[in-house]
Amino acid sequence: MRFSLQREVLLKPLAQVVNVVERRHTLPVLANLLVRIQAGVLSMTGTDLEVEMVARTSVDDAVDGEITIPARKFFEIVRSLPDGSRVTVSQSGDKVGVQAGRSRFSLSSLSANDFPALDEVDASERVTIPEAALKELLERTAFAMAQQDVRYYLNGLLFDLRENALRCVATDGHRLALCETALETGHGGRRQIIVPRKGVQELQRLLEGGDRQLELEVGKGHLRIKRDDVTFTSKLIDGKFPDYEAVIPIGADREVKVDREALRAALQRAAILSNEKYRGVRLEVMPNLLKISAHNPEQEEAQEDVEAETAVDGLAIGFNVTYLLEALTALRDEYVVIQMRDANSSALVRGAESQHARHVVMPLRL
Repeated sequence: MRFSLQREVLLKPLAQVVNVVERRHTLPVLANLLVRIQAGVLSMTGTDLEVEMVARTSVDDAVDGEITIPARKFFEIVRSLPDGSRVTVSQSGDKVGVQAGRSRFSLSSLSANDFPALDEVDASERVTIPEAALKELLERTAFAMAQQDVRYYLNGLLFDLRENALRCVATDGHRLALCETALETGHGGRRQIIVPRKGVQELQRLLEGGDRQLELEVGKGHLRIKRDDVTFTSKLIDGKFPDYEAVIPIGADREVKVDREALRAALQRAAILSNEKYRGVRLEVMPNLLKISAHNPEQEEAQEDVEAETAVDGLAIGFNVTYLLEALTALRDEYVVIQMRDANSSALVRGAESQHARHVVMPLRL
């Protein structure tokens, strides 16, 4: 096996796959990338047995073959080479040579036969979605995933495939983020799958936006996403996601409409003097005004007044300020609406102009 490529052309697919490779691994070959040349196409594969990424690019000067190369070392070498240099990679026995200009490196390799492959995805559902739409779904929801929760099904993102829409939902039990987008091609029935945290994070890193169409294939235990230059595969979490629609407040008729950026800035300032452990802020609603206050064990206090469109009077409710700020950051509208029922019920935070992104935040006793 042998190929030669411009540094920048090689670096992009290499950067896409190297993050999948675990630094701590059970099998030595999992620290390596599978590098394959076939019919003028270079493909590089990285996997941790949960997530697999295959990146492809065309090459002119190449000899077919396959080998595994230490992922991090190969990536660091290519990244540190001067811009514009031409990189030549060649196999000699159990060694792989990397050459660029006056730089020469010799890396140990392992047989490609030892490299594990994820099971083939037997797709029961196939949908296409613009890359920008999927990127937006993840950006607006992934932050609400749980981290190392014993309820393992919360440590991932729900993909809820509906008749003509894809909805992404994440919750850690204290807040919930939901966003949906319409699908041009409908598919039969409804299917829910849970993609694990690492798969979601790698997908976020991979997606660039734009109008390119992605193909989503859903199998029994895997999700595969295909783009012209990359194939991403992730195992799914085997569990049942909670009935999230039951969590979305109904009858929360007390509404506050407020400038999103003004509210976000006021909350950030108030958060400075909030209790470091509970991160609590108090919101008090009165006609055309939202009062925000925070205090801490050192008897320090912050108070902010924000203009608001509301007729509600005398409702005070506490929230974790981090949850509120992350919800506001994920929204895009100039104005947001906070819908509340009482001081003990969850609040719904959404854009004033659109309903396709919604956030539910549990109250906090202050």
